[in-house]
Amino acid sequence: MPRTKYFLALLLFSFTVVTSQVKQREGTFELKGSVVGKENNTPLSGVNVSNQKGSYATTNGLGEFRINVVVGDRLQIESPYFQTVYYTIKNQEDIKVLVEGYEVNKKGGLEDRDDLSSKISHQMLLDSALHYKKSNIEKSLDFITKSILQLGNRGDKGQMSASLSTLGEIYHYHKQYDLAIANYLDALRNKKSVKTEILLGKAYLMNKEYKKAEVIFTSLTKEGGTVPYQKVEIYESLGDANMGLGKNKEALANYNLGLELAMQHLITPKMTDLNSKIGNAYAQDNKMDRAAEFYDSSLELASKQAPQRAVQEKEKVADFYNQKSQFSAEIALRKKSLDELNKIPKSKPSKNRGITTSDTITTQRINYKIANAYIAQDKLTEAIPYLEQSIKEADADDDLVVQKDATRKLSEVYKYKGEYSKALETYQQYVSVVDTLYVRKEQEISRAARFNREIAAKQSRISGLEQERELSQSKYDLALTEQELIAENNKRQTWVIYSLVFGLLLMGLVVFFFYRSNKQQKLANNLLALKSLRSQMNPHFIFNALNSVNNYIAKSDERAANRFLSDFSMLMRSVLENSEEDFIPLSKELDLLELYVKLEHSRFPDKFEYHLFVDEKIEIDKFQIPPMLLQPYIENAIWHGLRYKEEKGFLKIELQLKDENEILITISDDGIGRKKSGELKTSNQKKQQSKGMGNIKKRIAILNDMYKDRITVSIADLFEDETGTRVEMTLKRE
Repeated sequence: MPRTKYFLALLLFSFTVVTSQVKQREGTFELKGSVVGKENNTPLSGVNVSNQKGSYATTNGLGEFRINVVVGDRLQIESPYFQTVYYTIKNQEDIKVLVEGYEVNKKGGLEDRDDLSSKISHQMLLDSALHYKKSNIEKSLDFITKSILQLGNRGDKGQMSASLSTLGEIYHYHKQYDLAIANYLDALRNKKSVKTEILLGKAYLMNKEYKKAEVIFTSLTKEGGTVPYQKVEIYESLGDANMGLGKNKEALANYNLGLELAMQHLITPKMTDLNSKIGNAYAQDNKMDRAAEFYDSSLELASKQAPQRAVQEKEKVADFYNQKSQFSAEIALRKKSLDELNKIPKSKPSKNRGITTSDTITTQRINYKIANAYIAQDKLTEAIPYLEQSIKEADADDDLVVQKDATRKLSEVYKYKGEYSKALETYQQYVSVVDTLYVRKEQEISRAARFNREIAAKQSRISGLEQERELSQSKYDLALTEQELIAENNKRQTWVIYSLVFGLLLMGLVVFFFYRSNKQQKLANNLLALKSLRSQMNPHFIFNALNSVNNYIAKSDERAANRFLSDFSMLMRSVLENSEEDFIPLSKELDLLELYVKLEHSRFPDKFEYHLFVDEKIEIDKFQIPPMLLQPYIENAIWHGLRYKEEKGFLKIELQLKDENEILITISDDGIGRKKSGELKTSNQKKQQSKGMGNIKKRIAILNDMYKDRITVSIADLFEDETGTRVEMTLKRE
């Protein structure tokens, strides 16, 4: 329901617009005008002139333009080279629009007269090329060639872009879409232009490259600086690209956006086109009722326009009726088209060396379609006059294709009616037309091949001129750069010397700071190692050791106390002596570990026994190890594995030779295991152990980074029931 309301509102607005235009139609006239520079009255070419109703024109080489307007219209005069100017039409007299600032060059002065004259001459050549575009392509291409030659080796890129864009338009008109696309792209490489981008997108549409067209028009919807007519064109063309890709929903959305803009700015021709295309989109989706609504709107709008445009729209709607098998409506509409077409003076089809460009809407074609509609209703008698008229008119216009089809169809009609002699006679005429058409087609193919060769040769020459200009431009730029380099050579040499001196000083500072940074890093590593070493001697162990000495004294066992205190002091002295070293001999580390385990065993004699085994093949003095690296693992084994075991446990420390440069150190205990030990620990104990193990890992990482991976450590359960722990450490020799 909301969609129906929207459509009715749209239709009502469309009729209002049409009514207002009908009232204004009598007041419409062709305005002649010119655009010139205010400073010295110089005519300006290539300026866009438009009004709010969609009329659009571009000034020629003399700065002149013609545009259909009514009194009171407001013209918009715009160009990339000056600020947009607005002019209100007061009467039907010719106008002259003055613009400021167009001729101001980079230095703030007026542009050179010769340059202005050159621009005018260049635009006149392009105007001539467009004038001969339809009637004589060879002349048209010659004017393009002259326009490029006139630019010289260092021509203005804007003018070169205009030449190439105009060349693309010529190829576009003659359906040479690949050449048109190539020249549009070259034009855009020289200078970006919304007009050229629109032309490129349309060429992609004609060449059925819908995806590329969609990309271009989607980008243009976000582009600023486009006039209303161009905006409508962009949305319409984007809808065409969507339709080509089978995106009917997106096509309808874009057609509707274009229609809204066209209605807003009273651009009647586009309102007609878009209503028709929306009808096509709905017909494509088999929504015939919706399609009919928009076709009716397009017919109503077209009837207020030029007769030829009205006929085109009637034929399009008639084709729609044919699809719906509404043959009576189709015939009635085509007969109206015939009446209107017969009132229009016939124009001779333009020919270019055998390539004929003709309008597909002709009286012979309409008569042929009317006859087909009658035949579809089995009204053979009514069809015959239209077929005969179609054959007659096609013969007069030398339209062999329609003449062939109409003659064959007439032969079939006579056959169905049982008039076999007429059918045979007509069929013989059909064969004769086919033979003539075959010969004509061969001639056209031959001419087309020759025509394409000539086109290719001219395009090759134009491309050569463009490449020559680009090469000369590059050479000129290179020579200019070389002169600038020579002019500044002495200055650069001075800067080079200063730069070298500064670079040497900077390098010296970098080396100094790098050396100091390395020294500081090494000191930081040593401090970290010292901190780690000191943290290994658990304060809890020291406190308990002193308590043990106190117990020995309390028991009057002075010998045991002295022995324990002596061993403890030796251990502390060794730790302090080695704390400044990254590595110590393995023999010293083993002595220190043996002393540590001995002290722990004297404190817990009923908790564990221990054994230290060293492979006889190991040359102890050739290996070095970070001091007190193994002690935390042994401490963990005693304090968290063996101490909580109900029966006496066993601690084993083994050193085995893997090869001549590597040994394996294994610390294993048959204690309660890591899992159960973790369950028994307090939160503070967990934190302390985590911190201790973390320090060991960091220490190993730092040492490996400094000494190239000399140490690796792995920890695992000793038994399958998750009791006991095994620590394996691999130590490499320098």
